[in-house]
Amino acid sequence: MAAKKLPKMYTSIRKRYEELSQAVENLGKTARTLGPVDEKTSHLIQLAAAAAIRSEGSVHSHVRRALDAGAKKDEIYHTLILLTSTIGFPAVSAAISWADDVVNKG
Repeated sequence: MAAKKLPKMYTSIRKRYEELSQAVENLGKTARTLGPVDEKTSHLIQLAAAAAIRSEGSVHSHVRRALDAGAKKDEIYHTLILLTSTIGFPAVSAAISWADDVVNKG
C-alpha cells in the first residue's frame, strides 16, 4: 500500500512537538489494548465520537483507520447514521460528507 499523505498541519505539529505527538500515539495504542474491543470497532467508536464533536479532521482520520482495520463502507455509514437521534441530522449529514471525502478518494 502506498504511503498516506498526512495533513500539513498534523505533520507540522508532530515535528514541532515530537515528544507530545509520541505520547498521544502511545496513549491511543495503550487504550486499545486494555479491553476486548477489536481495532476495527475501536475506530468506528472513535469515528462516532469525532462526528459528535464535529471534528472534520478526526472523522477523516477514523474513516481511514477503520477502513484500514477492515471496516466496510457500509459499516462506516451505518456508524454515522446510528447517531442521528443522538447528535441530530445536520451533524450526521456533515459527518457523512466528511466520510465521503475519504471513501470517494480511494
